[in-house]
Amino acid sequence: MRLVILDDYSLASEWAAKYICNRIIQFNPGPDKYFTLGLPTGSTPLGCYKKLIEYHKSGDLSFKYVKTFNMDEYVGIGPDGHIAFNEPGSSLLSRTRLKTLAMDTILANAKYFDGDLSKVPTMALTVGVGTVMDSREVMILITGAHKAFALYKAIEEGVNHMWTVSAFQQHPRTIFVCDEDATLELRVKTVKYFKGLMHVHNKLVEPLLSMKKN
Repeated sequence: MRLVILDDYSLASEWAAKYICNRIIQFNPGPDKYFTLGLPTGSTPLGCYKKLIEYHKSGDLSFKYVKTFNMDEYVGIGPDGHIAFNEPGSSLLSRTRLKTLAMDTILANAKYFDGDLSKVPTMALTVGVGTVMDSREVMILITGAHKAFALYKAIEEGVNHMWTVSAFQQHPRTIFVCDEDATLELRVKTVKYFKGLMHVHNKLVEPLLSMKKN
């Protein structure tokens, strides 16, 4: 498990986008070998997606042989530590399914429905925790002070079905990407340890690869 800590949301988004860009290019996708990318919805990944669009428009990245699918309709990591729409209490072996949404999730998503709770769906389609665990690699973006307790539960405590994001401690290739605000609940020594590894982590995104022909 890696924990990558950047100063702010913008830098965390850029790091994540650079990592995705490099992984796609290193994979060398083609007509017989598609790169599959699961995309969470919600507001957290928007900065990352905007950077990926920039790389595409500049010709550095192509999505011609990339298959994408939404992991959920319409949320990523919640303040209660759910991943996709696997609310607290979801089985850590769960598969893609319809899920009843917790009230906290409904309240958090009212902003997408003009603040009208009556318009927010009470059920959603989501990939399961077990489905995501089957991925070759998992990147989890956690930003903002309101997600700090979720990051603490994900990193410093044991695996717990009440905090489904914690399951990814057990995935062989998980990268948590966060900003400083999200680390507020972590122990000082935890933050110091992972910051000390940034010179290693940054080698994953530097140099930024390009699909442009020389």
